[in-house]
Amino acid sequence: MLKPEEEFMLAKRWQQHEDHKAAEKMITSHLRLVAKIAMGYRGYGLPVGELISEGNVGMMQAVKRFDPDKGFRLATYAMWWIRASIQEYILHSWSLVKMGTTAAQKKLFFNLRKLKGQMQAMEEGDLLPENVTKIADRLNVSETEVINMNRRMASQDHSLNAAVREEGDGEWQDWLVDDTEDQETSLGKREELDERRQLLTQAMTGLNERERHIFEERRLQEAPSTLEDLSKLYGISRERVRQIEVRAFEKVQKAVHNAAVSQRLAIPA
Repeated sequence: MLKPEEEFMLAKRWQQHEDHKAAEKMITSHLRLVAKIAMGYRGYGLPVGELISEGNVGMMQAVKRFDPDKGFRLATYAMWWIRASIQEYILHSWSLVKMGTTAAQKKLFFNLRKLKGQMQAMEEGDLLPENVTKIADRLNVSETEVINMNRRMASQDHSLNAAVREEGDGEWQDWLVDDTEDQETSLGKREELDERRQLLTQAMTGLNERERHIFEERRLQEAPSTLEDLSKLYGISRERVRQIEVRAFEKVQKAVHNAAVSQRLAIPA
């Protein structure tokens, strides 16, 4: 470790002149600190060398942002960056599925093993209800989150490319079923819908302005206008609006049917 005066001068050289030699000396003088912190995360099954490498990335970030004028030592400041870098690496590498997204879930992930050890519950499958409650209260998370995280940490990821049987050629991904429509079916439905829209647009040209407006408001809107609204708009009775709507619908229906027949489209009446 560096003496306080030397550390201050090196930090100033980096801060004011971006002296890379000064930054390198601050980093290399704290490699033991990085290794010590990384060793505390050995229980997650990842190579220690990779943990140390990620810790060194955090150390570099700490040196880059360190302000010596605030009065504290680099080691104190760097510990947070080192742990954050290692923890982020573990979260992304430990499982193919993200183990935590919120701060509370990350805290649960990195403290669950330790708390289970204190409760002598490391060998349990599902935690006992009383232990679930203790952990949830201790970490300020829900009991459901504790149960789910414990199960996720107890299980291993499996590749979809793994063979179903040792002697077989088939992979698990071969058994996945795609419920979505194939391109041919989707294209056919889009073309049929376009044809129907064209027929409807063409058929509506046979309506006068009032019939067209009433037909559109009553039949083609997600929230159809009421007979009362349209009767006030046109100054006629609600029954008269209904009659115009029915007549317009019959005209459109007949025009669509005739056009479909002429084009040999199977449009149901």
